[in-house]
Formats: sequence, structure tokens, C-alpha cells
Amino acid sequence: MEYKNFNFIVNIQSSKKREVIDITNLIESQIPQGFDSGICHLFLLHTTAGITTADLDPGTDLDMIDIFNKLVPSLNFRHPHNPDHMPDHFLSSLVGTSLSVPVSSGRLLLGTWQRVVLCEFDGPRDRELSLTFISS
Repeated sequence: MEYKNFNFIVNIQSSKKREVIDITNLIESQIPQGFDSGICHLFLLHTTAGITTADLDPGTDLDMIDIFNKLVPSLNFRHPHNPDHMPDHFLSSLVGTSLSVPVSSGRLLLGTWQRVVLCEFDGPRDRELSLTFISS
């Protein structure tokens, strides 16, 4: 059995300070030709954005943003770079910057309503996402 791994970077442009971006189709379009089954590991190369899965019925993205905003307490942050920037780092840590999704028959193996989303907390920005495909 031949074991092949693929790793590369894709760029995602956000357009708002905080937003939820569906990147499922982008990720699926990057699955290498002939890669039938294995794992797609995604790692966001930033500390003010996150990556997860979500059900994106209409308005769910805005509900998520409202929840993220409510999670940030009103504190006197001590972040030396810019105290106002600390909530963005907190939300990134909370959501996380990596995700692994199975690949089966050359497609992401997601539940009926699951979508892969990038959660932007400090946009608009150009984000880099490392994709690693590990064959089984």
C-alpha cells in the first residue's frame, strides 16, 4: 500500500471585524486528485481567528457572532500589544485553531448539517490555513 500525504496553504480573505465564513467547498476543492480516504487536518496560522464546524441555517452565523460577543467580559485587559485586541485572542483560543475531518470517497465526511467554518475575530484580514491530507 502506498502512503501519501499532502500539505499546503490556502488563503481566505475575511471582510468584517467578526464573521463566520463557510469554507467547506473551498476545502473540498483542495482534496488532491486520487485521495480517496484519510484525514484532512486544518490548522489556522493565526491567533485572532478560529476554525470549527457549525450548522449554518440562515442567521446562524449572526447568532454565533452575538454569542461570541457576549462571551467576552468587560475587563481592563493587560495585553501589551493592544489591550482592546485581547478579546480576539481569547475567542481564538476558545474556538481553537485546528480541526481534523475524515475524508471518505474523496469528500469530507461531515454530518448532514455540518459545515467547516472560519470564525474571524479581528478582520478584515487575509488568513492562511494549512491543509494536511493524511491517507489511510
